[in-house]
Amino acid sequence: MKLKYTIIASLMASVVLVGCQGKSLEDISPKAEKPLPQKIVMKMKAKGMTTTSPIMLRIFKEEGQLEVWKRKDNGRYDLIASYDICKWSGKLGPKFIEGDRQAPEGFYYVRPAQMNPRSSYYLAFNIGFPNTYDRVNGRTGQHLMVHGACSSSGCYSMTDEQVSEIYAFARDAFRGGQTAFQIQAFPFRMTAANMARYRNDPNYPFWKMLKEGYDLFEVNKVPPKVDVCEKRYVFNNTAIGPEGIAPDAACPPVGQPDAARMSYISYQKTFETAFSAAQSSSNKKDPAPSIAGPEEAKLVSAWSAARARGEKVSREPPSLTPASKEKPGAPDTAAQPVMLAKTPVPAAAPATAIAATTPQPATPSPAATVTAEAAPVATPPVPQPVPAERTVNVVTPAGLPAGTATAPAPEAVQSAEAAPEKKSWWKFGR
Repeated sequence: MKLKYTIIASLMASVVLVGCQGKSLEDISPKAEKPLPQKIVMKMKAKGMTTTSPIMLRIFKEEGQLEVWKRKDNGRYDLIASYDICKWSGKLGPKFIEGDRQAPEGFYYVRPAQMNPRSSYYLAFNIGFPNTYDRVNGRTGQHLMVHGACSSSGCYSMTDEQVSEIYAFARDAFRGGQTAFQIQAFPFRMTAANMARYRNDPNYPFWKMLKEGYDLFEVNKVPPKVDVCEKRYVFNNTAIGPEGIAPDAACPPVGQPDAARMSYISYQKTFETAFSAAQSSSNKKDPAPSIAGPEEAKLVSAWSAARARGEKVSREPPSLTPASKEKPGAPDTAAQPVMLAKTPVPAAAPATAIAATTPQPATPSPAATVTAEAAPVATPPVPQPVPAERTVNVVTPAGLPAGTATAPAPEAVQSAEAAPEKKSWWKFGR
C-alpha cells in the first residue's frame, strides 16, 4: 500500500513540475516520438487516410516549400501538409561535387536507417544523396539532410516545429509497413510559365528530365517508379523489372500501360500550348540565380576547402552568375501597372503605388502554410487530370530504383553535423 501511494505521489509531482514549466505530459516524451497534432489527424481521416499510410515529399527551391503527400484509401496521394522551408543551400540547380554548397535536386528515397532522432539539429533524416543517378554521373557529397534548427550547409533546413511534424509523418508511415518514401526535389514548380522562364538556363536539360517524373505525378497522383539507364532518369518503365538495370546500360523500349500513356500525352499537348504562349509573354519575373555547372561547383568547392583549412577567403563563395533581385517566393508573373479609374496616379509616383489590383506577396515566414501559385497572365493553364486539394495530399513510391544508395546510419549522420550558421537565403550549401 505504501508503494502504491509513493507511485501516485511521484506522478502528481511530475504533473506539478510540468505545469510549472508550462508544458504538457506530451512535451516530456522523446522528441522523435511526439505525435502529430490532432488537427492533422482529423484532416487525414476526412481525406480517407490513416496515420500509418505511405507518404511522399516534394521540395521546391524557388518557392521555398516542402510538401507532405499521403496515400488515400483509393490508392492516390493527396497533399496533407505544406511547409515554408526555413533555409536551403546554394542556388537553383543540382549538386555536383562535395563542398559546392548545393542542396540536391532529383528523386531520392529515405529508409528507416536514414532517420536520425538524436540529431544536433533537433531531428533529421538523410535524403539519400548520392543516389544511383548521381553516382553514375560522378557526383559526390554526403550527409545531405532535411533537419531542424533553421541552419543549412548543403541541406534543406526547417524550424524545429516543422521538422517534428515531418519526422512524425515518416515515422508513422514506416510503422505502417512502408519500407522507403520518395523525395522529389525540384528547382521550382514545373509549370509552363516557369519552364519558359528558365529555357535558356544551362541546367535546363537536367530540369526537363526531372519534369517527366513531375508530370507523371501530376497526372496520376501516384509516385512514379524511378530507374536509371543511359545515365539518366527513366520513369514508369515496366520493361525494367524489380532487379533493375545497369545505370549506364542502354534503356529498354518504354513500356507503359495504354491508359497511363494516353493521359500523359494529353497532358503534354496542353502543356506545350501553354509553354508556347508563356515564351512570347512579357509578363514574367526574372529567373533566380542558378549554378553554372561543374565549373562553378569546383570553384565553390575549392573555396569551401580553403575556408575549412583556416585560410583567408572571401565572405561569400565565388559565383559565375549575378545575384537575382527577385524575392524568394515571388509569383511566376510580375505585377503590371494598372490605371485606376477616377484615381489618377501622380507623375512622380512609382508604379508600385498603384498595385491595388496586383499586390506583391510578402516574403514567406517559416511557418507551416499552403501557398497557391500565381498563374501567368494570358497563359493557358495546364489541367490537373487528378486535381489535388491545396491543403492536404500524399502518396508512396510504387517501386524503388535499382542500386539506390544506402545512406549512413544515424551515428554517421550525427558525427557529420556542424554548428548552425546563419546565411543569406540562396547562399547556403556545401
